[in-house]
Amino acid sequence: MLVVETEISKSKFKAHALEIFRRVEMTGEPVIVTDHGTRTLIVRKYLGSASDVRDKLKGSLLRYDAPLEPVAEDDWEALT
Repeated sequence: MLVVETEISKSKFKAHALEIFRRVEMTGEPVIVTDHGTRTLIVRKYLGSASDVRDKLKGSLLRYDAPLEPVAEDDWEALT
């Protein structure tokens, strides 16, 4: 079993992510992920409910035109 520290490198996190997720879920203790020694992410237990998230997002969609229509190449900014 991996001993999870409060800080863990990105490469070590990648190799043991599921184990780290389970540990955070069980203990509630957050884990900070580092990239070359710089803190970049924090993994912590979510304490809200799914309905809380839905309530926060409710009404946030401003426009929803033709969601099933294909996107033309000219519409992709990344391609230009």
